Amino acid sequence: MDFARTPEQTRFLDQVEGFARDDVRPAAARIDESDVYPRELVRKAASLGLCGVTLPAEWGGAGRDMVTYALALEAVGRASATLAVILSVNNSLVTSVLHRHGTEAQKDRWLRDLAGGRAIGAFALSEEEAGSDAANQQTVARLDDRGYVLNGRKVWVANAEAADLFIIFAAAQPMARGRGISVFLVPADTPGLRLEKTGESLGVRGLGCRDIVLDDVRVEADGVLGEPGHGFRVAMKALEGGRVAIAAQALGVGQAALDEALTYAQEREAFGQPIANYQAIQFMLADMATELDAARMLTLKAADACDRQTSAAVEAAMAKLAASEAAHRAADRAVQIFASAGYRRGTTVERLFRDVRAAEIYQGTSEVQRMIIGEEILR
Repeated sequence: MDFARTPEQTRFLDQVEGFARDDVRPAAARIDESDVYPRELVRKAASLGLCGVTLPAEWGGAGRDMVTYALALEAVGRASATLAVILSVNNSLVTSVLHRHGTEAQKDRWLRDLAGGRAIGAFALSEEEAGSDAANQQTVARLDDRGYVLNGRKVWVANAEAADLFIIFAAAQPMARGRGISVFLVPADTPGLRLEKTGESLGVRGLGCRDIVLDDVRVEADGVLGEPGHGFRVAMKALEGGRVAIAAQALGVGQAALDEALTYAQEREAFGQPIANYQAIQFMLADMATELDAARMLTLKAADACDRQTSAAVEAAMAKLAASEAAHRAADRAVQIFASAGYRRGTTVERLFRDVRAAEIYQGTSEVQRMIIGEEILR
């Protein structure tokens, strides 16, 4: 693997880093405090190609490779975990899924608007009883002579507040678990679909999370995405790219925590000298830097595997596991280095500490990632 940046990658990533520095970082604390979805930042991100990073240019995307995508999301995540997750959903779980499985008509209807920021997508898989056990779908799709009728409830759906299109998973063959799940494209204005407030989030606020209630929602036959009954495969493939994206987002948060800790350690004095002079602090900083860099290599390896291999499930699981846990430890150590100054509501490290915790939960908990890795190495 050669991760040396090409001139074109450098130009693109320089633009992303400038956007993250000048537009996103100054807004991060406000987004967290207000818990308001950052629509204007999403539109600005779309103008840079960040709403369809790997989508081919013919469909309005930026046509980048997965390594570039991961590096771009890390840059955004370093400024705002919220915006990085919003973009990861629109890219990995919506545009990529629609491009991979959609008909020409479905792609023509949605992809250019999704990539251009004129529409926002959301991915509705999780339910109260179908989190880690994603095959246990309780939302039901009943077939009749006009298509399907959907009934059920989805929870913690990111982007839902602003979404124009929902990708919804439902059991078309109840009791068949993964063998009976189908996927549906449901516009947000479809009768019978309504949003309800999700419980208040500890971190990654402003994500537009809502629960979705489906009450006799009718989907015509042309609203089925991919082959009927193959929805579980669609979800698992989507989560490969999604987990690489979450790894990159977590790395951004972890790197931001390290940046804050480095600056503070060199400025804060105790016993007549900067605390960075003390070996106890140096060891924490060294561990943060080493663990984040190791996780970054796994993330880039997984991103590269997504482009080169039929399946990158194990690589993606390793990347998400390593990056989310390394970033969590980095944020924890940053709070420790700041001591009482970091344990205060409204500080940057306090926000980073809250934001990073979710990376070990969404798109598969750390325990799920270990299950995937363990199954593979025991074959």
